[in-house]
Amino acid sequence: MNDKKITLYSTTTCPVCAMVRDLLTGLSVEYEEIYVDLRPITRMKLVKQTRRLSVPQLNVGGEWVSGFDPIRTLELLGVRSTNDSISE
Repeated sequence: MNDKKITLYSTTTCPVCAMVRDLLTGLSVEYEEIYVDLRPITRMKLVKQTRRLSVPQLNVGGEWVSGFDPIRTLELLGVRSTNDSISE
């Protein structure tokens, strides 16, 4: 699919994080997951980078996706949706 480094910043109790995880797993995408509730220093660094307190935060090759945004995530991963291939 692509060779971009993918990192998911999440917490152990976040249901929206699970949605992002399921999306990536369903696409057979390799990614690193970092639980920021278990790593407070990493969480502070994440907030400094993204200017957001919320999770999930997904980094795809240096580009950030906040929350569950499958369209943006697929775009960054280089995956075309089935709607893109339908001609009118």
